[in-house]
Amino acid sequence: MTRHNGREVFEYALLRVVPRVERGEQINAGVVVYCQATSYVAARVHLDEARLRALDPTADVAGVRAALHAVEGVCAGGERAGQAACDDAGRRFRWLIAPRSTVVQPGPVHTGLTADPESEPERLLDLLVR
Repeated sequence: MTRHNGREVFEYALLRVVPRVERGEQINAGVVVYCQATSYVAARVHLDEARLRALDPTADVAGVRAALHAVEGVCAGGERAGQAACDDAGRRFRWLIAPRSTVVQPGPVHTGLTADPESEPERLLDLLVR
């Protein structure tokens, strides 16, 4: 990916919480951002417990929070976050956005341009999740 007028190409995916797969309902609860040019990967999460409980009063809120924070941990890297956290930024992003059948699921990957990749996770969290 290349630079465009002083801006870098970045990719992102929403993290969705799907408490009851059979109902197909979901809420956005985070975002994962990757910029190849700067080897940057990060996640920001925000779980609206009231919305989650409105979809499923029996939802495992603590489990969902743990899964969301695990994504942040993999992005941050380090030994405590497991084997995937030791990979380069691109491999961590691809691993995190791979489809899984869990309550916390990645959405489709989108692209954009930014002059500041490190500001994108918070901007997208405000725009798409909060």
